[in-house]
Amino acid sequence: MNPVQQEIIDILSVERIEQNLYRGRNHNSEHVFGGQVFAQAIASAYQTVEVPHHLHSVHGYFLRAGDWQVPILYEVDRIRDGSSFSTRRVVAIQHGKAIFELASSWHKEEPGLTHAVPMPDVPPPGALRGDREAYLELAKTRPEVSRFTFRFDAIDSRPVERLLMHSAEQHPPYKHTWLKTRDPLPDDTATHLAMLAYMSDLDFMSTSMLPHKRSPAGDDIIGASLDHSLWFHRPFRADEWLLFAKESPSAAGARGFVRGQFFNQAGELVVTAAQEALIRQIKPPPATG
Repeated sequence: MNPVQQEIIDILSVERIEQNLYRGRNHNSEHVFGGQVFAQAIASAYQTVEVPHHLHSVHGYFLRAGDWQVPILYEVDRIRDGSSFSTRRVVAIQHGKAIFELASSWHKEEPGLTHAVPMPDVPPPGALRGDREAYLELAKTRPEVSRFTFRFDAIDSRPVERLLMHSAEQHPPYKHTWLKTRDPLPDDTATHLAMLAYMSDLDFMSTSMLPHKRSPAGDDIIGASLDHSLWFHRPFRADEWLLFAKESPSAAGARGFVRGQFFNQAGELVVTAAQEALIRQIKPPPATG
């Protein structure tokens, strides 16, 4: 396994330090990635839930910016253990204050009615250029992008629309991206859950800025994730291609709302995502005409 992917897996594998208390490390990147905190909170809750129950929904709120120089503590509250459902609340703590809060629900698998929307008709991943190659080219003139693009050494990300997170060109508020880890993952469910949660926060917020010629990497917008939710519908593997179809139905009040759907290559809807982000304008929009 390549070293960057192994590092991400190690970081997402939280350490148990006491009953219901876990510790997570950060990337050495002068920034705490929201997807990392989200995934570590899920990994912490996972260690407290009995095997017959599987994660079906998580809802997280980002409360404060994280400090990349110190570990994050995750305190799990075992709210309920029922015959069909279990509920866990997780609070991420740094410097004595909550920086993130997660509510999760776990369900014992059972049969029921089944339907799903069809997968969008887009080119297959083999026909697309990868984000890693695009950002390596961009880094020649903007070396600061290397601060976060190391993740593409571990995650093979291939955008259909060829729009980078740093793109400030105008486009309708939707994107489609194929994603998977570059190397195979272990077969344990916890690793795949954490890795998909991590990937679900990659280039999500920027979808809400596309109609406005704005980018979360620009100096005219303060951007930050406010909340993030996932619903797990069907089994999946994060080391097999997943199409992440993203759209932003609304931006208002300095907040952008984005929802997304993950489809496997068989066309099955496996996970649904939603996020609201702060997209506060600190400079007037560029002149047009």
